[in-house]
Amino acid sequence: MLTIDEYLKYDATGLAQLCREKEVTAEELLTIACARADAVNPKLNALVHREDRSAMELARRQDHEPGDGPLAGVPFVIKEVNAVKDWPYTRSTPLLRDNVARQHSRIAQRYFAAGLLPFASSNTPELCLTITTEWSLFDLCRNPHNPEFSAGGSSGGSASAVAAGIVPAADASDGGGSIRVPAACCGLIGLKPSRGLTVTEPDMGNAWSGMSVSHVVCRSVRDSAAFLDIQKLSRPDLFALPPQPSSFTDACQRTPGKLTIAVQLEHPGGGAIHPECQAAVEGTARRCEAMGHQIALIAPPVDYAAAGSAMAVLINIHAAQIIAPLLEQKQQELKDAQLSESVLRMVARGIKATAREYLQAIDTLKQIERQMADFHQQYDLVLSPVLARPTAPLGWLDMNSQDMREYASRYAAYSPFTALFNGTGQPSISLPLGKSQQGLPIGVMFSTAWGGDQTLLQLANTLIEGVVPVAAS
Repeated sequence: MLTIDEYLKYDATGLAQLCREKEVTAEELLTIACARADAVNPKLNALVHREDRSAMELARRQDHEPGDGPLAGVPFVIKEVNAVKDWPYTRSTPLLRDNVARQHSRIAQRYFAAGLLPFASSNTPELCLTITTEWSLFDLCRNPHNPEFSAGGSSGGSASAVAAGIVPAADASDGGGSIRVPAACCGLIGLKPSRGLTVTEPDMGNAWSGMSVSHVVCRSVRDSAAFLDIQKLSRPDLFALPPQPSSFTDACQRTPGKLTIAVQLEHPGGGAIHPECQAAVEGTARRCEAMGHQIALIAPPVDYAAAGSAMAVLINIHAAQIIAPLLEQKQQELKDAQLSESVLRMVARGIKATAREYLQAIDTLKQIERQMADFHQQYDLVLSPVLARPTAPLGWLDMNSQDMREYASRYAAYSPFTALFNGTGQPSISLPLGKSQQGLPIGVMFSTAWGGDQTLLQLANTLIEGVVPVAAS
């Protein structure tokens, strides 16, 4: 049986290979993961629901009758907003406190089919509507690198679990930065795939009109590629299907060729970029230049504020789409609902939004999408910080603050870069290539044209060697 120290050195691909080669059993791997969770989760609160017994039964069945899933035997965690049959399914809001999933979500079906062993659900903020996992039905989540700091959000529980070594990869989703921000905060790899590439639920609400996509946070580039192979669609669903290789796992091993990389170090909102975040980007740019890529410094290529305003209209409407029916069922007024202040205001705006406002928002994003497509005729990639300052301490970004103007101001200053690429549907990846003076990870972000996911993975594979280590205990 592996020791915990040995377990922590492997990514999901490596653990699956050990299972296939009979060097370790699925039951043994799950036993280690559960023990690790027992040891570290009380301090972190990354996991909010455990299903050890049913997962262990599945592991034993796999050991007795091995399947052909590419990641068979690997322990896994699913973000609480993705339904797993008979598990709590609350979306981290008190209005769904007692809700239980009646069936698997589409993404959960893919995970089980791949042979993964989901045994827990991970913490998220209420309705995934912020970038730190603090205002949650399950209390706040902490960063394994320093428990006084945020793990990011909304996939903060997943990122905390991976960075702490509970699992090598975990389910995540991104509607404005919710994969890339926690990956940056916790020192992980976090790809937001192209719109239309990965499986979604069969309705526009869950997809946030195409802004939200599913993937994972993980510790190796090859794991990100392996999960894309599990999650990718073979035909168009809600959206157009982007071009893709037959295997992302194989494609990411190839070199990307010489690229033209536009470096953006100007804050889209006119604020300041922290020197440590700027240094991480500049250091990455120098590495890319040394590899033969062409580097050019640019100003923001489009109107980020217009994109953000349009996205806010859509997100407010989708928040209202979730909450309004629940209030009707409970015969409850919005003002009396136990919602965070931020969510309450977003839902109120969403309820009042008009069809004209919705269509104007869609038109704005489509216009910016075309502008970015033109931009990528000249530049292959954009390199920027993920966040404009190092990871925030807990309590700094409070979605339940009574001063919503200050909350919005801090949010916009802290995370000005990620959301644009949700609005345009482009792929974007956070890589752990910097570190703050306090020892916290700093992420840098590469983004490219729609359908360019394999280019991001190929470049990432030249910048990240092997498996990213877990946070120091």
